[in-house]
Amino acid sequence: MNKDTDFRTKAARLPESRMALSRALGRPLRVALFSGNYDCVRDGANQALNRLVAYLLQNVRAQVRIYSPTAPRKAFASVGDVRSVRSVSIPGRPEYRLALGFTRAAQRDFDAFAPDIVHLSAPDLLGRQAQKHARARGIPVVASLHTRFETYLDYYRLSFLRGPVERYLDRFYGDCDRILCPTLPIAQEMAERFGTERTAIWGRGIDPACFRPDLRDEDLRASLGYSPEDVVPLFFGRLVLEKGLGVFADTIDAVRAQGLDVRPMIIGDGPARNWLAQRLPNATFLGHMSGEALGRAVASADILINPSVTEAFGNVNLEAMASGLAIVSADVPSAATLLDAGRTGLLVPPTDIAAYADAAAGLIRQAERRAALGTAAAARAARYRWNDVLEDVALSYAGALRIPLATQRAQAA
Repeated sequence: MNKDTDFRTKAARLPESRMALSRALGRPLRVALFSGNYDCVRDGANQALNRLVAYLLQNVRAQVRIYSPTAPRKAFASVGDVRSVRSVSIPGRPEYRLALGFTRAAQRDFDAFAPDIVHLSAPDLLGRQAQKHARARGIPVVASLHTRFETYLDYYRLSFLRGPVERYLDRFYGDCDRILCPTLPIAQEMAERFGTERTAIWGRGIDPACFRPDLRDEDLRASLGYSPEDVVPLFFGRLVLEKGLGVFADTIDAVRAQGLDVRPMIIGDGPARNWLAQRLPNATFLGHMSGEALGRAVASADILINPSVTEAFGNVNLEAMASGLAIVSADVPSAATLLDAGRTGLLVPPTDIAAYADAAAGLIRQAERRAALGTAAAARAARYRWNDVLEDVALSYAGALRIPLATQRAQAA
């Protein structure tokens, strides 16, 4: 059996299928989306949710209402009708806000909206209380898994809480009608706990206008002090400890200890920027970037070193692949799903500094192998199309609502 068909079947990719949900209801589908930080923080999860909302509005012609904490200033221009819920900023991490639950005012707004389906994107207090509220009213609940929150604990000396956190997450996902998982390994793991019929895959896509190899810019490299012969290691993502910043810094030190003079490029921002700048004082920090400028910077590096173990999907790996970079990544399920080890990237034990350094140093010394990995990675990344993966969410909504789509069900090839 095809490995994907255990968790999903694909509707024929026809424009008519996008409207089937609203036609079956005789009116626009109404979706209530609950988010922990919908537009407070620019990260892969929130950008995926914004893409989903835009797809539902434009392609499904749905009505979508988002319940989320909001900040005085948005981190980016968000999509949709956002209803602010009570929240407080997290001490030491002011860019993140913590919802104080599903208040009575928010509940009244929700009941007046009368959604057909509830989509939860975070297992926080807001999500859990909204889940109970929806289930009491017989409204189907779908949850999407974006981050392995249980892995964060190790970075903040809270490992003793892992058991209670995992039990809470089991209750949260166990009370959902559908669980949208970013990769097949995570879908298999969730299916073992909650059943294959309740588990589906919602991956991620790539924007070929922003991430492609031909955006490599030698003038940009020169302006940053890099010569054409320099091999530039890249860290790309939010600058927070749980992204593996310590492993990245130690890897750069170990590469230099092998006699290779490298100066890494850092794209992203966050509360650990000063810490990383002290650890790697000669690194090039480009800060937060977006759009084609981001793609140009990524494509102008040579090797992505990604030590993060907290990713549920790994947008950074996919975007670097699409940009034609060679990848050295932690060997975790998200990366192993995207990368064909040895052909489109290299996978190493997550905390093995010597393994990261040997892999990176080998690629620095072997230009032909580095180029071959990047070319193969870009070809593989081209398969990940946003419209396809967003349509999978609409199919999961239809399953939760028990609506048979008229154009279904062509089996995945």
